[in-house]
Amino acid sequence: MSKRVVVTGLGAITPIGNSVEEFWNGLKSMKVGIGPITYFDTTDYKAKLAAQVKDFNAKDYMDVKTAKRMEQFCQFAVVATKEAMNDAGIDMEKEDPYRIGVSVGSGIGSLQSVEREYKKLLEKGPGRVNPLLVPLMISNMAAGNVSIQFGLKGKSINVVTACATGTQSIGEAFRAIQYGEADVMVAGGAEASITPIGVAGFTALTALNTTDDPLRASIPFDKERNGFIMGEGAGIVILESLEHAQARGAKIYAELAGYGATSDAYHITSPAEDGAGAAKAMELAIADAGMKPEDVDYINAHGTSTHHNDLFETKAIKLAFGDHARKVKINSTKSMIGHLLGAAGGVEFIACVKSIQEGFVHGTAGLAIDDPECDLDYTKGKGVTMEVNCAISNSLGFGGHNATLLVRRF
Repeated sequence: MSKRVVVTGLGAITPIGNSVEEFWNGLKSMKVGIGPITYFDTTDYKAKLAAQVKDFNAKDYMDVKTAKRMEQFCQFAVVATKEAMNDAGIDMEKEDPYRIGVSVGSGIGSLQSVEREYKKLLEKGPGRVNPLLVPLMISNMAAGNVSIQFGLKGKSINVVTACATGTQSIGEAFRAIQYGEADVMVAGGAEASITPIGVAGFTALTALNTTDDPLRASIPFDKERNGFIMGEGAGIVILESLEHAQARGAKIYAELAGYGATSDAYHITSPAEDGAGAAKAMELAIADAGMKPEDVDYINAHGTSTHHNDLFETKAIKLAFGDHARKVKINSTKSMIGHLLGAAGGVEFIACVKSIQEGFVHGTAGLAIDDPECDLDYTKGKGVTMEVNCAISNSLGFGGHNATLLVRRF
């Protein structure tokens, strides 16, 4: 008998706020966290905008030595985990550390450390490369540092599926609890890839919008959409078996009830044109929860603001939901925070949980010009107060990875 899994803690570092409350208030007020890149000189770059995390200083949250041994993506993960653990009220003195695991992914890891040390290699030779380069760079170190900082000794994994990383990390954590491998899982994603090589690489792929207008940069489902905007941050949630949460008297935000994952087996960057892979992931998540498409009130779309993604995701929703596709509320959190890559699914899952808790679906910022091919209800204009009993969150990653989580009112 698989165990029921509930959400008991939330933590976020985002381009519109460095806590869940700030992030959620930002979404409600349609605050756009996009602006000129300040991390490096963009004179020679076509893409000059990104959604950077603001006013984040790791030393405000941890001692200097600890902060120095972590790259930014790990710092984001650890700080968001701290918020989530405090929110969940987990007291490690009362817990068996081997029953608390970690499933925190990063799509890329640290490009900063690679750029920095490669420059040293070329200019000063191999003897000058930082001995910590490898543990600073590798993508599993978000999970590794989280487990070290909080003394979590259970299963610790790093799911890397590009832009589906955060969603699949939560999905695999959900399975670990269902199966009895852990009582509690710290789950989500972290990313910090707004670097010269990161921006140059995505630009060369023609994936990024090159506009200089922050309010027309990330415009999912809009007729003029023309690429995504890179974001950064972390979204971390605490998942627990229902019996463990109830035994310690935890407050329960919502129940994570379904997870679906598929692969398009089609193309390295483009989703399948008929949306079949993404549709199947949604269908699997809904079936996993023992629910029907008509039960879903709200979809937090992957909604990247690229031409292909938004069109094919719209087709996928129509395939999975049939007539109900026109009745379900859809939005894209990326309209305000850009695309957090491996962290996107973690942060967007938090948006779903807050929507259920507060009865509110945020608007898709920047959506102004309707695209006749994207003809569903994307919550244009402003957010809507409504009862949300069941929400799904979609993530689609390069390589054809599709993942969907279904969360419902407890």
